[in-house]
Amino acid sequence: MLICVTNRKLCKDDLLTRIAQIAKGKPHGIMLREKDLTQIEYEALAFVVNKICKENEVPLIINQNVRTALKLKLPNIHLSMDNLRSFQNELVGFSQVGASVHSIEEAKEAEKLGATYLVAGHIFSTDCKKGVPPRGLQFLKEVCQAVTIPVFAIGGITRNNVGVVAGMGASGICIMSEAMTCANPVELASQFQF
Repeated sequence: MLICVTNRKLCKDDLLTRIAQIAKGKPHGIMLREKDLTQIEYEALAFVVNKICKENEVPLIINQNVRTALKLKLPNIHLSMDNLRSFQNELVGFSQVGASVHSIEEAKEAEKLGATYLVAGHIFSTDCKKGVPPRGLQFLKEVCQAVTIPVFAIGGITRNNVGVVAGMGASGICIMSEAMTCANPVELASQFQF
């Protein structure tokens, strides 16, 4: 399973056009990251991206912005551990609640707090986390063994290493850089088969 994560700063063409192309490739989901937008800007973008996702029958995952997800009645939210802890009372309406985890302890806690899937990383070196050592494949394997919910790997994942990631027990992967820069976004999902 593939979740494509947006980052308009990496995208060299029109972000909405790229999202529409990615959606045509039918990934498991598209996560609208765009952390630096204001609440109003994020909400406006989410409204448009949700239309694109609905047209292509691809789930939109709202990243961190609980208010936007609730206002637009979107069922999928992805949170940091801090936000997962803080927004416990607001999570009942969501069918999918993801959490980013960076340790085995966080993975176990996230599952107890009601996360339905985890994103573990970063696994390999990536420009998005320049200078920060990757956690590696052993970390991914231990997270997958520590929980019963699906685990998605993130960080430096390419077509060349997706097989070894799957071998560690991951249910899927998240990609951002390649999703925002590849030559053929429509074919992206087929290139990252698990």
